[in-house]
Amino acid sequence: MSHGFFIDKFPIGAGAPPFIIAELSANHSGSLEKALAHVDAAAAAGVQAIKLQTYTADTMTLNLNLPDFRIEGGLWDGYNLYQLYDKAHTPWNWHQALFERAREKGLAVFSSPFDETAVDFLESLDAPAYKVASFEATDLPLVAKMASTGKPLIISTGMSNFEEIAETLACARDNGARDIALLHCISAYPTPLKDANLKRMLTLAERFKAVVGLSDHTLGTLAASSAVALGASIVEKHFILSRNDDSPDAAFSLEPDELAGLARDCLGAWEALGNGEDQRSEGEKANLRFRRSLYFVADLPAGTVIAPQHIRRIRPGFGLAPKHQDAVIGRRTAKPITAGTAVAWELLV
Repeated sequence: MSHGFFIDKFPIGAGAPPFIIAELSANHSGSLEKALAHVDAAAAAGVQAIKLQTYTADTMTLNLNLPDFRIEGGLWDGYNLYQLYDKAHTPWNWHQALFERAREKGLAVFSSPFDETAVDFLESLDAPAYKVASFEATDLPLVAKMASTGKPLIISTGMSNFEEIAETLACARDNGARDIALLHCISAYPTPLKDANLKRMLTLAERFKAVVGLSDHTLGTLAASSAVALGASIVEKHFILSRNDDSPDAAFSLEPDELAGLARDCLGAWEALGNGEDQRSEGEKANLRFRRSLYFVADLPAGTVIAPQHIRRIRPGFGLAPKHQDAVIGRRTAKPITAGTAVAWELLV
């Protein structure tokens, strides 16, 4: 596993609690007031970060209605690409207010830039990290631009095969990125649980020696907490104030109470993993008294040869362990014994 690193004040990697990213995406529905309310709701839900997407329709595509640019089927059927991105983008003049609100609330705040001008803009806001979106992971000039900032990179791997991931990582490292996390991701919206393939995250960790996590597009929170149980250091999830809102991403986004549940479950899964050491919990230490042990069950004079009927393996656990039964039988009592006395070596000769 790769060494850990920090994003803002938050440690990322083995030994650190899961870093939960609330993805705003297009869920502001074109309202700065609603976008700011999402920041507040994310902080209240107990996540560590909120993430934006920084693009305009013009930096994403061309305003054309040719067949190549039309969307057919799925959540966004009927749009052309320009219309979708024009509806979904977060205006750049909102970013400073969103960054300030997030920082006031104690959240790390950063973004996925979709072209080089967006990276320059986010640098002016002192973004602490960059997210490489799955669809941009093979845009190596853009990856190189993000890497050149020296900031941590979180790279989603949706649709990328291992050869492509290796190319993206090599590009990032060659251009100055040292702190990199790979997020397992299935770029289907929503992703059926049967297609989540969480074990691929383990393969990414082993093959690329990187901090790993999950960018989750399944419905609900089960995949996220399961990923943490498998070792995810980062979980990213889209969220929205209400799935009834008019947003391209509403159908696969969590509402605030669900996001709070995800944050609790992911932290609980991480806490439940423990450290793997051979150790007793405090509760177990207290309950050792209820183990079985050896007790005398008869009054015996000093010098009595101990026979099987003189002792039993019973609760509580203050006597010798049951494994010593054969070694006790045949010994003599060192002094008079009262029934109900725990067997101890100093009582034997």
